[in-house]
Amino acid sequence: MGGWSAGEITDQEGRVAVVTGANSGLGYVAARELARKGACVVLACRSETRGKAAADRLRGEAPGADVEVRLLDLGDLRSVHRFAERLPYDRVDLLVNNAGVMAVPYGTTADGFETQFGVNHLGHFALTGLLLPRLLDADPGARIVTVSSMMHAMSNVDLRDPNGLRSYHRWTAYARSKTANLLFTHALARRLADAGSPVVAAAAHPGYAATGLSAGVGGRGSRLLMELGDRAMAQSPETGVLPILYAATADAVRPDSFTGPSFAMWRGAPAPSWRAPRTRDDRVAEWLWEVSERMTGVVYEGLRTG
Repeated sequence: MGGWSAGEITDQEGRVAVVTGANSGLGYVAARELARKGACVVLACRSETRGKAAADRLRGEAPGADVEVRLLDLGDLRSVHRFAERLPYDRVDLLVNNAGVMAVPYGTTADGFETQFGVNHLGHFALTGLLLPRLLDADPGARIVTVSSMMHAMSNVDLRDPNGLRSYHRWTAYARSKTANLLFTHALARRLADAGSPVVAAAAHPGYAATGLSAGVGGRGSRLLMELGDRAMAQSPETGVLPILYAATADAVRPDSFTGPSFAMWRGAPAPSWRAPRTRDDRVAEWLWEVSERMTGVVYEGLRTG
């Protein structure tokens, strides 16, 4: 991949891209660069005010950009359904599952799920499933990129307690949600292959990038340490987003691949990234898929396994 840059993104003219969490950080930069290459980009945002401000800023930085704001709260399945129902496109060529929360105090979503598992995994699981018919209709083939983290290495999903009801540690819960992102990608890629679909499901991570997620880390001392680390060691969003953009657009990307920064999973140009072997465990991936379908009520019609 060498020194791959955003300037090497392939032509996106005529393609429809949905980017979650596109009002700031990695999502904003990804949306801007895709729009610069001609994509019609849907900024899927939880706040209409922040979304519109981001769209105005984006149009200023990328004159002529074709962007629109659509409300999406991944912590509320009703909002996820409304987003899918109201999206005015017959097909979706690219879905970037980027939005998320990190190391927040224990809480629950509107549907009663632990916040990090609910937003980072279940919300995106539901969104992808609801948009699946339009992703399958894309020609020559859509791409689904789910943003995980190098922090996934800290913990596996808990088969006995996916909702964190027995015990809760904010960083463990975050790591489990990011492991869930990779297990989801693994199971989805397998199902797409079994169905003979050209849709590519892949994952990416930004390494250590200053994305704004540290604002949600509980405790003043923890937030201060995160902010100092961001200033001293983190990549900018413009650099951190490159593995995501590569996974979203490069011809060489393969199903169930994991792209990250080239230097120690930390920083640098996009490269194949190490991932914990457990994130390719078929048994656990299938368990998580079944649990996710039960929790969300979203069934991936056409991709059922026998």
